[in-house]
Amino acid sequence: MSSEQGAPGASPRAPRPGTQKSSGVVTKKGDRAAKEKPGTVLPPVGEEEPKNPEEYQCSGVLEIDFTELCTRSGYTDFPKVVNRPRPHPPFVPSASLSEKVTPEDPRLSGSCSLNSLESKYVFFRPTIQVELEQEDSKSVKEIYIRGWKVEERILGIFSKCLPSLTQLQAINLWKVGLTDKTLTTFIDLLHLCSSTLRKVSLEGNPLPEQSYHKLMALDSTIAHLSLRNNNIDDRGAQLLGQALSTLHSCNRTLVSLNLGFNHIGDEGAGYIADGLRLNRSLLWLSLAHNRIQDKGALKLAEVLRPFELTHTEVVERRRLLLEKGTQERSQSPSSSRHGDSKTDREKGQMVGISNSTLLDKTDKTQPMKTPKGLGKKKEKSWELTKKEEKSGAGQSPTQGTPKKEDATKAGKGKVTIPEQKPSRIKGIKIGSREKRSILPESELVIEATEVINPLLEPVEHRAGKVFMPGNKVLLHLNLLRNHITEVGLEGFLATVQHQVQFSKAKSVSKGPVGLLWLSLAKNCFAPQCPAYAKIQELMLPRDPIKVKLREDEAMAFFS
Repeated sequence: MSSEQGAPGASPRAPRPGTQKSSGVVTKKGDRAAKEKPGTVLPPVGEEEPKNPEEYQCSGVLEIDFTELCTRSGYTDFPKVVNRPRPHPPFVPSASLSEKVTPEDPRLSGSCSLNSLESKYVFFRPTIQVELEQEDSKSVKEIYIRGWKVEERILGIFSKCLPSLTQLQAINLWKVGLTDKTLTTFIDLLHLCSSTLRKVSLEGNPLPEQSYHKLMALDSTIAHLSLRNNNIDDRGAQLLGQALSTLHSCNRTLVSLNLGFNHIGDEGAGYIADGLRLNRSLLWLSLAHNRIQDKGALKLAEVLRPFELTHTEVVERRRLLLEKGTQERSQSPSSSRHGDSKTDREKGQMVGISNSTLLDKTDKTQPMKTPKGLGKKKEKSWELTKKEEKSGAGQSPTQGTPKKEDATKAGKGKVTIPEQKPSRIKGIKIGSREKRSILPESELVIEATEVINPLLEPVEHRAGKVFMPGNKVLLHLNLLRNHITEVGLEGFLATVQHQVQFSKAKSVSKGPVGLLWLSLAKNCFAPQCPAYAKIQELMLPRDPIKVKLREDEAMAFFS
């Protein structure tokens, strides 16, 4: 009996490996493996297989899209999308409220401490703060990410859900651990949102290669860029200055640039000043809390008033003038220029004869009108073949009376060159204090769509040198808390005096007039310094905010 009971009892148990080599045991091992296989393949009850994130169509609600894409990508512990908290008004406890609260209750004190502890931990959890427009979940206006590392996969998820946000205007990243590699991915993300995105803030993200200049590429649409507290030194400032402008390229979209709280010195300030020489789009620049001394301050002040062109810039200016003249001649009517000049000479002779006969019969005090008409006709062919390089007036070589074919177009409407406005940001206006030439409407349409190179601005010739009028587009300059002494103040005083005189002479005409706000406080000079006091006196009536405040105070006083 014992043997009979042992035989069937041993059947469900598998012998140890190597003890029994019968075929029955092998078959039972295979059966057990076959039974275990379906358990690993089948998903648990109530759970679905992970879906492909590429197949998801974003709805435009960032919270839903981001959560769904993270889940599909297998990202379990991901940040939550929350509304950006607003500062609350100061709480003033009332007498009635203080009477109701009983701190002696242990249950109340225990729950309060638990809630406060939980709220503190929730505060430090990674979140994506958003600012909405009119409390609509589909109208995310700004995104704030602060204090947690943004990895490559998070940027990949952003590249899928952020382009669907039709009202996104700004992205703010503060201490998110960016690297040069993730910055490149972030810039690719910005290109996907370029239709609406205009403001980018990268603060507290020092990069080893200091490749922040990639955000200011020629194809960039960023208008406001903040790069505070990134340990940018003179090498980084050189790259940023080259991104502002070079001899052959220029950023035409950036309006404001904040470089505060960095390590920029005199050399870096010189590179930024070089970028301002030919940049005509930047309106707002902050270099506060840096290491700029007098040498860098003088470089910055120099480009804001008439400065001398280098030999390379003069050569490039002549090349641009010749190229512009060639284009204007190619855009003229297809008739032969020799024939036109011949007919013009014949017409000029006929006009001269008729004028001479009329002068014999009229008052002899008007003989100067005849050579004026003749001069315009005879100078036309000469102006088409040679530029007015010596005059420096910056006039178009096609000035004079319009041709016969363009007479009707010129009669419909004429606009002077300083009134041309290619665009709001790209508008680079040229002009001089002399009388501008008036061009036909057909040529104005072409020039209105083009961006005028600053080297084609009117210049002034002094002692064989060529001087540009300087950058009058920059309106705001902040140099707070640097290392500037009275020597650097003298340079800015000369700049402000020149710009004040320039704005008075140009009070009637339109165009940029120079700095409206200049901050030089907290530097290495006394507040009672005469040069600083004079700068403050000259800048006071130019500051639009202070002028508005004075007007409001005057209205309140008389009302």
